Amino acid sequence: MPLGPVDVYIIGFPGNNFRGEIVPAILEQVEKGVIRVVDVLFVAKDLDGNVAVLTIEDLGPEGAAFAEIDVIQSDALNEEDAEEVAEDIPAGSSALLIAYENTWMQDLVMAFARADAVVIDQIRIPADVVNEVVAG
Repeated sequence: MPLGPVDVYIIGFPGNNFRGEIVPAILEQVEKGVIRVVDVLFVAKDLDGNVAVLTIEDLGPEGAAFAEIDVIQSDALNEEDAEEVAEDIPAGSSALLIAYENTWMQDLVMAFARADAVVIDQIRIPADVVNEVVAG
């Protein structure tokens, strides 16, 4: 069965503070079958600008909640991805990179294949932009 589209979210954490509050929301979407987590990677930049790349296993007790996430390909996100993100985050902050498959799209992907159709482009509009436009 072909995979559905995969999104990569980059979520910032000022103060290098991973506490795991988003993990229950991620796990809920996995349990519902909406997404499947492909990989997770953390990038931390200290106040001097030194960068550390961490996997779930590297986080220790403060990131224990992330260990509950089952990833299907632990090397999908790599050092190159981390370096790119590190350029964009300020010193004293961190980022979570999470790649996930949109499993809810599998039937549609198979329909595209049966129709010999190809996706030319995909555009994701961030929720904050959508909400601003709707409220505006």
